[in-house]
Amino acid sequence: MSAVVAQTLHVFGLRSHVANNIFYFDEQIIIFPSGNHCVKYNVDQKWQKFIPGSEKSQGMLALSISPNRRYLAISETVQEKPAITIYELSSIPCRKRKVLNNFDFQVQKFISMAFSPDSKYLLAQTSPPESNLVYWLWEKQKVMAIVRIDTQNNPVYQVSFSPQDNTQVCVTGNGMFKLLRFAEGTLKQTNFQRGEPQNYLAHTWVADDKIVVGTDTGKLFLFESGDQRWETSIMVKEPTDGSKSLDVIQESESLIEFPPVSSPLPSYEQMVAASSHSQMSMPQVFAIAAYSKGFACSAGPGRVLLFEKMEEKDFYRESREIRIPVDPQSNDPSQSDKQDVLCLCFSPSEETLVASTSKNQLYSITMSLTEISKGEPAHFEYLMYPLHSAPITGLATCIRKPFIATCSLDRSIRLWNYETNTLELFKEYQEEAYSISLHPSGHFIVVGFADKLRLMNLLIDDIRSFKEYSVRGCGECSFSNGGHLFAAVNGNVIHVYTTTSLENISSLKGHTGKILREISAFDVTYTAIVISHSGRMMFVGTSVGTIRAMKYPLPLQKEFNEYQAHAGPITKMLLTFDDQFLLTAAEDGCLFTWKVFDKDGRGIKREREVGFAEEVLVTKTDMEEKAQVMLELKTRVEELKMENEYQLRLKDMNYSEKIKELTDKFIQEMESLKTKNQVLRTEKEKQDVYHHEHIEDLLDKQSRELQEMECCNNQKLLLEYEKYQELQLKSQRMQEEYEKQLRDNDETKSQALEELTEFYEAKLQEKTTLLEEAQEDVRQQLREFEETKKQIEEDEDREIQDIKTKYEKKLRDEKESNLRLKGETGIMRKKFSSLQKEIEERTNDIETLKGEQMKLQGVIKSLEKDIQGLKREIQERDETIQDKEKRIYDLKKKNQELGKFKFVLDYKIKELKKQIEPRENEIRVMKEQIQEMEAELENFHKQNTQLELNITELWQKLRATDQEMRRERQKERDLEALVKRFKTDLHNCVAYIQEPRLLKEKVRGLFEKYVQRADMVEIAGLNTDLQQEYARQREHLERNLATLKKKVVKEGELHRTDYVRIMQAVQRA
Repeated sequence: MSAVVAQTLHVFGLRSHVANNIFYFDEQIIIFPSGNHCVKYNVDQKWQKFIPGSEKSQGMLALSISPNRRYLAISETVQEKPAITIYELSSIPCRKRKVLNNFDFQVQKFISMAFSPDSKYLLAQTSPPESNLVYWLWEKQKVMAIVRIDTQNNPVYQVSFSPQDNTQVCVTGNGMFKLLRFAEGTLKQTNFQRGEPQNYLAHTWVADDKIVVGTDTGKLFLFESGDQRWETSIMVKEPTDGSKSLDVIQESESLIEFPPVSSPLPSYEQMVAASSHSQMSMPQVFAIAAYSKGFACSAGPGRVLLFEKMEEKDFYRESREIRIPVDPQSNDPSQSDKQDVLCLCFSPSEETLVASTSKNQLYSITMSLTEISKGEPAHFEYLMYPLHSAPITGLATCIRKPFIATCSLDRSIRLWNYETNTLELFKEYQEEAYSISLHPSGHFIVVGFADKLRLMNLLIDDIRSFKEYSVRGCGECSFSNGGHLFAAVNGNVIHVYTTTSLENISSLKGHTGKILREISAFDVTYTAIVISHSGRMMFVGTSVGTIRAMKYPLPLQKEFNEYQAHAGPITKMLLTFDDQFLLTAAEDGCLFTWKVFDKDGRGIKREREVGFAEEVLVTKTDMEEKAQVMLELKTRVEELKMENEYQLRLKDMNYSEKIKELTDKFIQEMESLKTKNQVLRTEKEKQDVYHHEHIEDLLDKQSRELQEMECCNNQKLLLEYEKYQELQLKSQRMQEEYEKQLRDNDETKSQALEELTEFYEAKLQEKTTLLEEAQEDVRQQLREFEETKKQIEEDEDREIQDIKTKYEKKLRDEKESNLRLKGETGIMRKKFSSLQKEIEERTNDIETLKGEQMKLQGVIKSLEKDIQGLKREIQERDETIQDKEKRIYDLKKKNQELGKFKFVLDYKIKELKKQIEPRENEIRVMKEQIQEMEAELENFHKQNTQLELNITELWQKLRATDQEMRRERQKERDLEALVKRFKTDLHNCVAYIQEPRLLKEKVRGLFEKYVQRADMVEIAGLNTDLQQEYARQREHLERNLATLKKKVVKEGELHRTDYVRIMQAVQRA
């Protein structure tokens, strides 16, 4: 094996098109995909740890973290086959727990995944055309259920579990929102879509049965148990410009062709493709994340909205707006806030919100800042630093500083520090940059742009060009080892320039070197290569994104270490000047730094320990401006000091006056309090004397009661002692009787034992024979039992899981009810204490009410007299009621007589109805005749309209022939004018008949002038024939028109007569 070992140190980059591409491991550590790795990044301590992709992996497609933060699932494609790898995050380093790669169903790739609330089950969605949803018991690699979600090849964007229920699942996609439940080994849909199907891009669970869903038209829906409960539309506050975004670069503009970055995720590219051009102005909701107060969602380019739950209702209202800030380093600052937010994630404590965008950027914001910014939108900050959003085309390092310079197709130049792992400088330009080189001092760079080659200064806070060369599309450029020269490639020519006079000193053409040796690449294509400065090792980058570390000179056998690095072909590789670090860049827009070791794990020794330079370049104008600003600020500070001192004096004067007033007030209050205190002391002394006397009385009472109790208890004890002695004598007698009985029982027991032993020995022999037969039967039954046991175990596993889920649900409900009851008991205690206070108050109230009661009794006596008078009135009214009841009885008799009349009338009505029925049949027949006549009328109207159309067509043909006539007449006039001109020119030529040379020139001129129009002269002769043909056709059309008019008049008269006849028939009917 190779003696060279490389270890990943740090990565600058993000793969934003991986589904669910960012989440928190704990409060400080986030996980995101970069290259072909998953990165654990500590936000506070700034370190990175790596989870590499599978061997021969072609890129990650989707991620998912378990709710308990113990497991990470990665969907990837390994050797053209899909695979899901589950890592245990708690172990250091993270180890593989399970690999799911053997499937009994057709699958191309897994595009979305989710863990169940207890982390035992895994849900995975496959891509179209299969579109299968798979429900796994992943520890046993067992498929519990599989169902096809869509049959029309619509993309599915997200799947998820209910946060409290393992059996409930949600799936969203283009035209689909489905809730499914796992029961009896299958996934069954529990909801039915109503209304028009939407393109549902993202969803999140906000409660056990409530889901918020976002669409590509900026709509948010709240579903409860599958039924829509709430809907809102996100409004666009600022109209989007028609300007291009930086990541949309046309191939025609690029001089170097790069293949498109392989983005396996359908979520962003298919989402954008699925939405129509009219919807591009609508804010598309690509991401939703729930938190305790509500949820956050992306609301169009560069915009995130926070929604909070309303207290009284189950609805949500928009509470805050968060925007991506404008980048001042960009050539078009407005483009920075036009990137789509693809993923959102809250920290476990909900203190920070992290977002990833379509331009491979990571942003964060503390939630407390959003509460401070009232009215105005809050702004995100970079989580780390701005990253490349397109393939990296150039890579360079220097000797005197720990800098890495990169350029990319995103039209930016970035300067990284590989010691501190930070971004030093960053600037965007109008053109694409294809190559870059750093001066050994670290103060200058050469960059090959699409239009020019530029030599630039690296200032303290800017990158400024000071010389330009007309070298278009420079694919490679480099400084010499000493830095006094630099070379640039233009096509097949290498131009060499000096850095002192900045002139071109030579141009190199052709290549005469010979190939010394050729080694197999072993099923891959090598895209980049670098040899160490010591000449002992070599690193090779491949088209699949891996790195191979080899000895140099190259061995004959397959001896190299291969490492997973990038998710695309590697474009550039470099070693630092001391061979300590390896740098790799690729088309996935990521930059990796690697530590280089030998086979024993030792770092490569430096030849000479060199400290890095700390000097920076600053222009004289910048220094002068800063000095001027400093002077202005100093004068401003002095002025502010003077103002502050004056204001402080004024405030001291005011405060001293206020203090005097307050001291006077306090002295007066203290004196009044002293007098109050003396009064209270005297009252307290009186109460002490009263309490002392009261306590003495109580003690006397207590002593008397104690003496009385002692006398009573002594008498009771004597009586109980006498009872105890009697019972003891009884127990002795009983014991003697039981001993006699025991002796008799022992004798009878020995005789019975002998008889039983003889009897059972005989039986034993019989049973042994039976046992042998039974054992054979048992063996056969055991075999059958083992077979049935296997079947039962499988059935029981399923039943156990169902029962588990049921009882887990019950447990949660019981816990919740327990907590609720605890809260209620606390409330009851408080109520009890408050009620005790109320009882005391009520007792006081009762005493006051007793006094009032005495007063009310007198009032009651007077009222009783009134009641007796009222009773007399009631008796009189009862008599009047009896009279009225007699009248009602009479009226009821009359009502019965009227009922008899009604029966007679009903019978007569039935007879009349029988007479009406034949009349109704006749009316029905007449109506049918009328309908038939109306149908005939409609046919006549249709014929009329058809004839009118024919007439309009003929009129159009007439107009067309008129226009042709006018054109022909114009042509004739043009030709006559041409002939006249030719005659005059010919007459002029005759004047030169004596001079052949001039005559020849004039004739040639006539030829050049009129020979092109010869065809027009020929056409003039045909005019007479055309006119005759035109006249003939016109006569023919006029005759046709006259006949058609006559037909229309006749048919109109016929229609009128038919209509009159029909109407007369209707009237007769």
